[in-house]
Amino acid sequence: MNMHETDTPQGHTDIQLLGWWQNLPKGWHPYVYLARLDRPIGWWLLLLPAWWVIPVASADSGQMGLLMLLFMIGAITMRAAGCVINDMWDRDIDIKIQRTQSRPLASGAISMGMAFIFLVCLGIIGLAVLVQLPPMAIFIGIGSLPLVALYPLAKRVTWFPQFVLGLTFAWGVPLGVAAATNQAPSLSFWLIYAGSVAWVFGYDTIYAVQDMVDDRQSGVKSSALGLGKNLHKGVGIAYAIAILLLSAGFYMTMGFGLWFVGVSLMGLHLAQQLRQLDAGDPAMALRLFKSNRNAGLILTIFAVADHMLRVGL
Repeated sequence: MNMHETDTPQGHTDIQLLGWWQNLPKGWHPYVYLARLDRPIGWWLLLLPAWWVIPVASADSGQMGLLMLLFMIGAITMRAAGCVINDMWDRDIDIKIQRTQSRPLASGAISMGMAFIFLVCLGIIGLAVLVQLPPMAIFIGIGSLPLVALYPLAKRVTWFPQFVLGLTFAWGVPLGVAAATNQAPSLSFWLIYAGSVAWVFGYDTIYAVQDMVDDRQSGVKSSALGLGKNLHKGVGIAYAIAILLLSAGFYMTMGFGLWFVGVSLMGLHLAQQLRQLDAGDPAMALRLFKSNRNAGLILTIFAVADHMLRVGL
């Protein structure tokens, strides 16, 4: 069924039919769905690791505020571009999975040619944001492009594509540091990056619980399937590593501060997720996945508060 003609996907779908985009021309709706603009959780999760380190690395609050705004625009744009690339690679797989078969490329609502043109437009917006940053940040930003392009292939060759997604979604850490300092990140920030990778691995493994049945049938690999009966243990270890590495990185950079409260509360939030995780409940998996925005925002709030105490308003 062509979603562009009906605009009403049938059955279980990850597309949200109601929202602000309903005020846009109907022909724009498939592009909203292709870019996942109907589901902001993705760009929030891409943005948050950068928002953790920008307050730490920024010299003053003005710089911090400007960079956080630029990174929000960049995260929305580049997450959209990543979704387009993902769907271009996966259109033949998506049609076999109930949750994704109504996506615009899988359903035929958008052609590959139009998707490519849309991708180029997103790339131009992303480039416009990137050139506002200092040279080191531009260099590091370009370094993320192979990861963005390769992630959709990972699910075809490894049981742990979530690790590749972690490397990609956590890239805001080195990029945020370089944007604030025009220098390569120190070891402490790479520890924060590694902790962010572990966090992404954990929450995206929870997300993959939704598709375990369809993934088995279609041959798509995921860490949820790879871990099998060890799902709780695997996610728990990933979250524990995340909290330990984040704590080590922040401590090496700043010593003790308000960030410690943020990391601790985030850890409690992740522990609560683990307690509720049920491999047989896809709806709960989606709710737990989405709750990671709040987990990340907790740390962001305390990182910003720490910055305010250090440098003032």
